[in-house]
Amino acid sequence: MPHAAIVRLSAAVEGDVDEAVLRRVARHVGADINVVYGKRGKAHLKEHIVGYNQAAHFSPWVVLVDLDQDAECAPPLRRAWLPDPAPQMCFRIAVRELESWIMGDRDRLACFLRVPVARVPRDPESELDPKRTLLNLARVSRHLGIRSDMLPRARSARAVGPLYTSRLIEFVTDTEKGWRPDVAQSVCDSLARCIRCLRNMT
Repeated sequence: MPHAAIVRLSAAVEGDVDEAVLRRVARHVGADINVVYGKRGKAHLKEHIVGYNQAAHFSPWVVLVDLDQDAECAPPLRRAWLPDPAPQMCFRIAVRELESWIMGDRDRLACFLRVPVARVPRDPESELDPKRTLLNLARVSRHLGIRSDMLPRARSARAVGPLYTSRLIEFVTDTEKGWRPDVAQSVCDSLARCIRCLRNMT
């Protein structure tokens, strides 16, 4: 019996970590992402969402954005951004930030960060500022490299350390010891919805 053809998607995301996560999720459902657009923040995605949606009339697309702290829930944001999604558009919102999904795999993240698993939130989507929560986990890491890479330098104007993005991408893309979407979706409903949406396209 011949294997089913792999569905190839186009995508748009806020940044590099989002791309790594979305590519990992796509592989998890047996899809592949060809080209990733955006990666210039949320405002850039909102500015171009109409064009992405028009393209989704002709080929499969996935757009991923963060809910962030200033929004109450995902449905109003979804309606405001995309009231009439195209048939092949999968528009998903990470509650509240993509770091929630990453924290959803508690055991693997605790091992990666060298912190006690009890410190990793059991309900990461209830965290008001998931990025800050993740940084606080890195702050108590037993690994000097994790702390120096992920935390901002003293008197630095940066919100995160110089290799924060690189470290998260390293964790997400490690298929042997890194992030597991199937585990994370059990505690992250918005990730589970994203996985179902992508599965419906394959």
